[in-house]
Amino acid sequence: MNRQSGIKLVREGEYAADVPVEFIEDETGWSPYLSPEDAYKLDDVRKALRTADLEGAARLARVFRLEPVEASGT
Repeated sequence: MNRQSGIKLVREGEYAADVPVEFIEDETGWSPYLSPEDAYKLDDVRKALRTADLEGAARLARVFRLEPVEASGT
């Protein structure tokens, strides 16, 4: 079983977060997958972003505010 660090992107409304996780790789057909703890962490960050609890989300992830951009065609 191998573990590799990575980032999962979570998006809720006008916010997004880079959540550090560990991907677990093994010989099963479910690979790569997350540990239950990392899956719960993604849920916690998603819930915090949904309720605009940016401090709570920032304890677990790097948080961003998304802003629409208008592109002018040439």
